[in-house]
Amino acid sequence: MSISPNFTSIYEQEFELTFLNCYSNGLLKYTDICNFIQITAGNHADLGGISYSDLQRHGQAWVLSRMRVEITKLPKWRDKIVMKTWIKSLENSRSTRCLEMYLNGEKIVGCETYWVTINTKTRRPDTLALSHDHFERFDTNATIQPTEKINTNEVIEKIGNRKVVFSDLDIVNHANNVKYLEWCLDVENPKKLLLSEVKSFDMNFMLELNLNDEAEIKSNSIENESIFTLSKEDKVAYALKIEWK
Repeated sequence: MSISPNFTSIYEQEFELTFLNCYSNGLLKYTDICNFIQITAGNHADLGGISYSDLQRHGQAWVLSRMRVEITKLPKWRDKIVMKTWIKSLENSRSTRCLEMYLNGEKIVGCETYWVTINTKTRRPDTLALSHDHFERFDTNATIQPTEKINTNEVIEKIGNRKVVFSDLDIVNHANNVKYLEWCLDVENPKKLLLSEVKSFDMNFMLELNLNDEAEIKSNSIENESIFTLSKEDKVAYALKIEWK
């Protein structure tokens, strides 16, 4: 474990949006919001000596369990955004990390994420083996509502299937969590996405999806809310709840 001399408990990182980050309307993709969130969180953990590589030496890994994203507006191609992150809580095997996105000094996205440390052999929660007292905790929220457990009992309409292919895999050899969001948005009405009608979305991650796994996509919409699930062998692996403007 090595703590960078540049480490601070509140971390900021600037990104410039390229055309690869944007939809055809020039606005930032919802999936790339999540990519910037993961990159920022990962870089902060790396500076603080509790990164993926640091945990691997102890047979552990961070697993994202829940995420909530609230959106005021979306930045566009060539905009420079600033991501800001801090840890709200970190105890035993569980951590809540907050993140915000700024454009020209204005907060435009807030995010709360909930992480669990697991043992990579047992795949069960495991108390973080690394020292983390140098991370100051901040009891400051980035979202109006906290992350939540999504009720999937009424999601019954099957709308498609997805097979995990090689390009879906990430460094830990399973489908990256942003892929789950991508698959669900791919079966949504593109006009609603291009009109930036997403107000917020919650995501729950329950099961890993690996190469060649078949995922069944189900959905249900009520008024200004849509819920999606991805299921593997009749077990829900992922749930997404979108609140529309």
